[in-house]
Amino acid sequence: MEELILVLRALSDETRWRIVELLLKGDLCVGAIAQRIGISNAAVSQHLRVLREAGIVRGEKRGYWTHYTVNREVLREVAKRLELLSAQPPDLKGVCWGRNIGKERREEDMCKTCCIHPENLKGKPEECSPEQIKKCHGQSEVHPCEEKEEDSKE
Repeated sequence: MEELILVLRALSDETRWRIVELLLKGDLCVGAIAQRIGISNAAVSQHLRVLREAGIVRGEKRGYWTHYTVNREVLREVAKRLELLSAQPPDLKGVCWGRNIGKERREEDMCKTCCIHPENLKGKPEECSPEQIKKCHGQSEVHPCEEKEEDSKE
């Protein structure tokens, strides 16, 4: 998991993303990358350091210069793991039932699974004070379980 986070963090920077896009087209040295994206050699070197540490690129010394290439297997592995993550079925345990099914379940469960602090709940959702809603659900103006009921009246 740590490797995946490291790769995603490295790719989250726009300049590093552009460097990877360039290197996917062919091997380049620091000077060539700097010239193509319009930043200094030193800046490119710093970005390449982050990409190397994440395992995304590797350098190969050729004469005076080091040419960098993308480790495509790392990108494939990240894509595969993201695909597996997105293919997981939803886990309805812990979902606020008031948003998904009728009022009878809401009164029974009273959204104890979606509140940040369910111990603060007192009574039914419609009995919650604005302060209590903020304590349980953050900066919401209305109780989230009541939003579904209002939507269905339209």
